[in-house]
Amino acid sequence: MSFLKFSHALILTLASTLPLISHAALDKNEREIVKQVDKNIPQALKEIEQAVNINSGSLNIAGVKKVGALTSEQLKAIGFKVEWLDGSAFNRAGHVLATFESKNPDAIKILMIGHLDTVFAKHDDFTTYKQLDADTASGPGVADMKGGNTIIITALKSLQALNLLENVSIKVILTGDEESSGRPLSLSKQAIVDAAMWADVALGFENGDNNIKTAMAARRGYTGWTLNVSAAAAHSSQIFSDNVGYGAIYEASRILNSFREQLATQPNLTFNPGLIVGGTNADYDNANSSATAFGKSNVIAQTVHIAGDLRALSPKQLENAKRSMQLIASNSLNGSKAELIFEDGYPPMALTDGNKKLLALYSDASHDLGYNKVVAANPRNAGAADISFAASHVNMALDGLGLMGSGAHTKNETADLTSLDKNIKKTALLIYRLGQL
Repeated sequence: MSFLKFSHALILTLASTLPLISHAALDKNEREIVKQVDKNIPQALKEIEQAVNINSGSLNIAGVKKVGALTSEQLKAIGFKVEWLDGSAFNRAGHVLATFESKNPDAIKILMIGHLDTVFAKHDDFTTYKQLDADTASGPGVADMKGGNTIIITALKSLQALNLLENVSIKVILTGDEESSGRPLSLSKQAIVDAAMWADVALGFENGDNNIKTAMAARRGYTGWTLNVSAAAAHSSQIFSDNVGYGAIYEASRILNSFREQLATQPNLTFNPGLIVGGTNADYDNANSSATAFGKSNVIAQTVHIAGDLRALSPKQLENAKRSMQLIASNSLNGSKAELIFEDGYPPMALTDGNKKLLALYSDASHDLGYNKVVAANPRNAGAADISFAASHVNMALDGLGLMGSGAHTKNETADLTSLDKNIKKTALLIYRLGQL
């Protein structure tokens, strides 16, 4: 039976048979996998420290390329063909793409996704790895997600050392712009889409909701929006009059409050106005997320700019929300006019039957290793991620398999090192078992 591209029905049928495998004792190869991961943990810790000590904020092109070179060498050392995909067309450093092609024509195809960049700027003083105690380390991107990259590489290294990759073909993509996506997204995310169209299964190694008892079987998408409101400027004594109207600030307030009243109770839907500026003159600098304004209390505001985001769990929910928001914005108060602009964003990763099956496989691997069962995380507890660009092109997808921690995107970011060997073993076991289907 060929696995060159699973049909949806076939992948679910095969996945549903796994409990016959997973609830048995670990087989000989699986016991060897556990031993091999244990041997590789000291080196894995060194590799996390190496990567964290390279500043690789998304806009630090040289730093991202340096982390890319480090991971490229690690992947080449275990027999992967590695390419650097230049990102100059979308104003970022680029991506690492590593490929291992099995000689078995029936090999299942697995895409593993990580990222090289962090949110920390080039001259940020939070720049080095620090071991806080036996179980905890800190540093920029230690959990989000240089630890996750190390889990990918060490799991594959452990399987390769035992010659257990013969039944799987693997693509690893480590993007250089997850934290600040290059534009247009059609270029910056094309490598993920292409790899996903090749793959049967996608695995993401973000830290998800930082709970080792959960994984992300669904993720909400992210769409940015800008609301521009204009009105007639006049003396404040004339506000509410028929010939002047309500001004830009009242109109903006009406729109925002209507968003809240009509949409805020929908499950898993959120929309956040993160910046607002208004007055007689108001300028919003989208590139730098900054704004300036001039206005006086006795002058009706002429201009308002608002920047926000919209997060939904399914494409249908996203489209319905955008339609409702546009309708609200178009019902302008007297004397004012609003323009609501949505930008391209991260698509939702919907909760599919295939994703549920993959979660069950991962949970069984965890249970058989003597760890906890793994359940689906609440999508509200994590942000958007690169796997969303792959999810609709594969039969099964799962994220949140990386290094657990806390304080991501802050100077208090830490990693829970007790999760390192557990998640490497769970990943290696999952890949091995997928190859046995």
